[in-house]
Amino acid sequence: MRFRLAVAVTAIAAMTVSGCAGWGGGPGGGGPNTINVLMVNNPQMIDLQRLTGDNFTKATGIHVNFTVLPENDVRDKISQEFSSQAGQYDVASLSNFEIPIYAKSKWIAPLDDYIAADTQFDQADILPPMTQSLTADDGKVYGEPFYGESSFLMYRKDVLQQAGVTMPENPTWQQVAGIAAQVDNKQPGMRGICLRGQPGWGQVFAPLTTVVNTFGGTWFEKDWTPKVDAPEFTAATDFYVNLVRAHGENGAPQAGFTECLNNLVQGNVAMWYDATSAAGSLEADSSPVKGKIGYVAAPVEKTKSSGWLYAWSWSIQQASDSKDNAWKFISWASSRQYEELVGQQVGWSSVPAGKRASTYRNQQYLQVAAAFAEPTEKAISSADPRNPGVQPRPAIGIQFVDIPEFTDLGTQVSQYVSSAIAGQMSVGEALERGQRLAEDVAERYQSRQEG
Repeated sequence: MRFRLAVAVTAIAAMTVSGCAGWGGGPGGGGPNTINVLMVNNPQMIDLQRLTGDNFTKATGIHVNFTVLPENDVRDKISQEFSSQAGQYDVASLSNFEIPIYAKSKWIAPLDDYIAADTQFDQADILPPMTQSLTADDGKVYGEPFYGESSFLMYRKDVLQQAGVTMPENPTWQQVAGIAAQVDNKQPGMRGICLRGQPGWGQVFAPLTTVVNTFGGTWFEKDWTPKVDAPEFTAATDFYVNLVRAHGENGAPQAGFTECLNNLVQGNVAMWYDATSAAGSLEADSSPVKGKIGYVAAPVEKTKSSGWLYAWSWSIQQASDSKDNAWKFISWASSRQYEELVGQQVGWSSVPAGKRASTYRNQQYLQVAAAFAEPTEKAISSADPRNPGVQPRPAIGIQFVDIPEFTDLGTQVSQYVSSAIAGQMSVGEALERGQRLAEDVAERYQSRQEG
């Protein structure tokens, strides 16, 4: 589900085929002071892989064998490995979608005892919504974030100024729709807003579910009553579809995170609602829109906030025989000290941010992230993964429902919504089909409650 940065991955892929300098390349031997880590090949993870040998291993004597794979591949491999409890890998990169599910299945180990003993780690410095999203129903913490994100609205300050439009600090979706109409096509080839329309539970439904939440809708009520075709869910989807059809980007039914990022960078859209992680690319030295973008809170309707919450995080396989050393790696990789190491050796713009309050007090980081640091911290801090809407929920999650079935349910319904954006079916028809699918899922959970 990761909301990917638009970065060149050719060089990264070459690095992931084999390991680096004797401490990568997949699980292997090495004695009791060796751990095996399975992780996604995102840029910040590749930095970690490069820095581990000369820093973590040198300081602790613990060697790390990395297996680094693209997102879809690593998810499949982690699922196979952890469900079988083969014990081949000690640590894996999991998101806050998988961690509560894996914890319930007892595939990963609770970290509370390690956290209590390791006072230097400073769990209190982890932004509370992150800790909450990595805490299972039993109240125990099962993951530590490596980096995290929420969502906010990005807009071209110069374009709105030329149009005589002022962006509120906390806009409503109705205000955003009005602004999109005002700036649409005011500059040649520039549409009012970019919103994802690409099918996928982590594509169109990442932003759209936050709209549903703030419009008063939900996928399921507390007792698992499905509400996909309810008036609130319908109103939110109608609003989203109509907005992107009237004032959105060209090719919206195929547009995901990367396409919208490129559209904003290339001057094809004036606004974009999406992941806070996008700001690093928008403010990069090579970006033609650096310094031209404003950042405000995720738009709302009936709720005080509506930003999503996502984090690539570390967990320990329950079957691991090296849990103590695995924790030492996690403690280092998610530490304040590691962020400082990245800032000094890689660059402050590459710091895996979005997880610690101290990051947003670090003056060296703020020098490169001044444009978006404060709104990013506010977006993450205001996210409430257990209470994202106006009614109680049966499962944790803001832009998703944290159950295994949601990946299939969300993806199938997203295909109908994408078809509605393309004008191939009505929103009503799309959600009517979605309701039937949600009823099938709900029936399983309701029968378990009754049993």
